[in-house]
Amino acid sequence: MGRNGTGPVIRMSSTGTHAAGGVECCYCRCCTCIHVEFLKTPPGLLKLGETIVSGLIQSLLINYGLKYSTTIGSAFEGSLTTSSACFLTSAVLLACYIVSEKSYRLIRSSIFELMFNALASFLYLSSASYLAFSTKLFLLPEYYIRPGFDVYPAMSAAYIMSGFVGILHGADAYFSYRHYKSGR
Repeated sequence: MGRNGTGPVIRMSSTGTHAAGGVECCYCRCCTCIHVEFLKTPPGLLKLGETIVSGLIQSLLINYGLKYSTTIGSAFEGSLTTSSACFLTSAVLLACYIVSEKSYRLIRSSIFELMFNALASFLYLSSASYLAFSTKLFLLPEYYIRPGFDVYPAMSAAYIMSGFVGILHGADAYFSYRHYKSGR
């Protein structure tokens, strides 16, 4: 019995945010299968940031660095491989998390998310340092000689963004580890 002689109080709690899912349109919600509330959470913002920055890096590498891939060497190939693989995986995970809250709960609490983010962080940070070294060594002299040599600034932006997204993946790996350990 509760206080004042009343019966027990039963409170229902939501395990997720699907009740708030979908897109609000006028006075109703449309497409409630879409879990857009995920994008407002810290893991959602991290995954969105990882996907966008990885796509930008890949675009810079293909649009500016492809002609100079033989000059830059294996640093270009490593950076392009890393950005391509991590962009695809992050985009697929982001799509799964947006479409299905259940997928988010299952994948996020699995070892896959932890291992992917830890490996992506390592690959991005190592490829960023290697690309920075190769860019400075092989492209900087030509940048000083030829005005309008736009591949050097593009490759510099690519390795800086690679370092940034490596840190993002590292933070995501930490949060994935905490989520994995809590068993939620």
